[in-house]
Amino acid sequence: MARNPLRVVIDTNVLVSGIVFKGNPRQVLQTVISRRIQAVSSRPLLAELAEVLGKKLKFSSPKIKQITDRLAELLEIVQPRKSIQVCRDPDDNRVLEAAFAGDCDYLITGDKDLLVLKKYRSIRILTPSEFIGLLGIN
Repeated sequence: MARNPLRVVIDTNVLVSGIVFKGNPRQVLQTVISRRIQAVSSRPLLAELAEVLGKKLKFSSPKIKQITDRLAELLEIVQPRKSIQVCRDPDDNRVLEAAFAGDCDYLITGDKDLLVLKKYRSIRILTPSEFIGLLGIN
């Protein structure tokens, strides 16, 4: 039986979508803000988020710092100790490493390379829509 609250890693693509757009990724982010779930991340994942916000979305450095500081307050930051090599993209492996280190129940992503796995060990891999449905929000 899962602990309460559920422990999840939210992939960078979902965080970015939740920050910039509405919809299911924003709802996932709201469940973190309301403390309905415990989200887990790592320094490499937060660095990736900052890079995407700056390079791809042209957010200013102060805005990026504001967002990453707020997320660091909300998220449990773990230090993965086990290297995982199951995906062709090393960035996807970093997400799995954080989920494993954080003893997560779920990994929430829009990345097809991760979604095709469906599960890594006991960690279920779901889209934001699937996760929101599982929580009974909608």
